[in-house]
Amino acid sequence: MRHFDDFIDLLKILIREPSVVGAEHAFFRVLQRELEERGAQVTWYEGLLVAQGDKPHSNYFSAHIDRHGLICTGPNEFQYAAFVAGSRSDLLGNSVSEELMRKIVDRFSDTPLLAYEPWSGAYRGAGVIRDTYICEYRNNLIFTVDGLEHLVAGTPVAFRDRLNQQNGLLSGQLDNVLTAAILVHLFALGYQGTAFFTAQEEAGKSWRYLLEWFRRFGGTTNQLIVVDTSPYPDRETADTQDIVLRHRDANAEFNIETTTELEAICRDLDIRYSYKDDFILARNALAEQQGQKPASLGSTELGRITAASNGLVHGTTMQIPTTGYHTMEETAQVSAVEAFVELLKAVSNR
Repeated sequence: MRHFDDFIDLLKILIREPSVVGAEHAFFRVLQRELEERGAQVTWYEGLLVAQGDKPHSNYFSAHIDRHGLICTGPNEFQYAAFVAGSRSDLLGNSVSEELMRKIVDRFSDTPLLAYEPWSGAYRGAGVIRDTYICEYRNNLIFTVDGLEHLVAGTPVAFRDRLNQQNGLLSGQLDNVLTAAILVHLFALGYQGTAFFTAQEEAGKSWRYLLEWFRRFGGTTNQLIVVDTSPYPDRETADTQDIVLRHRDANAEFNIETTTELEAICRDLDIRYSYKDDFILARNALAEQQGQKPASLGSTELGRITAASNGLVHGTTMQIPTTGYHTMEETAQVSAVEAFVELLKAVSNR
């Protein structure tokens, strides 16, 4: 990939900057600086940063910029930020399922933390997770943390992170700083379209900010390509493709023409691709034979906005296959990242 070292330098910077779901303003400030240095015109809206080149309506790409972390909810009390931001920590039937909480409960043991001011990003201290448990009274995850006893309620706490690069792999808390960094880098490569950077995707809210922008500034119909990472159970499975496409998710079917066009470009560029919904359906068929519970097709930003926009916004997704999803060791192949950039460049030049 052209200027790949420049991209890695950018990714190293961005992955160190905290962007906890629900407290992304500080990260938006960093993004604005990096985008403007690469010639983009940047505009802020609630929950949305819009970067544009000289031909803003030529292409619309979108990446969410929030990452998982904690939020201080009381004296020396910390909860999972995505559950709080998504209003899924109440006692009125909207709480997170016990199955999901048990899936997460042991994921972040001994993880180092960094507290920050949500607007400025100013450093507020460091700590470490010592324990996580499900509170039976609040039906929510509670984190026991050392070193951040001084924080007041409302302070975001990020998982302290850095990029690791070895043996042809990139690892860290990649979702979704990886494809956000790619969109920033795209402007350095001459991109002249529009890139959206959305907040609170992990809380299921980002599509609202996107839809509001398209209702104000978009055309009668708007083709959107949402970029992200896509989880696979192991490296062998992830490495069978460089690009992950989708026909649909659990919310809506994606635009057939746009999806087919991405597939055709992948073939022209000799990029290995697969369809995530086909992969899930095949595994579900096997699970049904074994009497196991089928998996969901998943819920994406594009599916949500497609279902809610009544035809105003349509499009598809393209994703980078990873392992270790939603952990501090999410991992992607360098070759997949390079293929992803080449595909984005081809789409923007068509």
